[in-house]
Amino acid sequence: MRTLLNLIWLVLSGFWLFLGYVTAGIVLCILIITIPWGIASFRIAGYALWPFGRTVVAKPSSGAFSFLGNVIWVILAGWWLALAHIVSGIALCITIIGIPLGIADFKMVPISLAPLGKEIVPTGGGAFDQARAQRTAA
Repeated sequence: MRTLLNLIWLVLSGFWLFLGYVTAGIVLCILIITIPWGIASFRIAGYALWPFGRTVVAKPSSGAFSFLGNVIWVILAGWWLALAHIVSGIALCITIIGIPLGIADFKMVPISLAPLGKEIVPTGGGAFDQARAQRTAA
């Protein structure tokens, strides 16, 4: 099911959001001092391209510098990427089929506003993942 949702996501909005994050990453890497934010943008681009089956968790080791970096991120690129998620989420929610995708789009707004101090990890909660875990444990 995750693969099907990811493919539909890719066609309807994932590719365009991916391009937005890649564009922000390139611009931020051109300005030498903002390379860490460019790297964060590239990291989120992969998540925006293929989000289902992964989730965002806070890094316990992040501190005050992540907060300050996120403030700078919102000024440089975060606000318009969050706006892109909101607009595409509304557009997806207009159709009945797109409502789950729109909800997923709205869930991406927080990471588009504050990517530093977060990491993207696989969820691993599906039936196939549980069956694989049982085979490897036996």
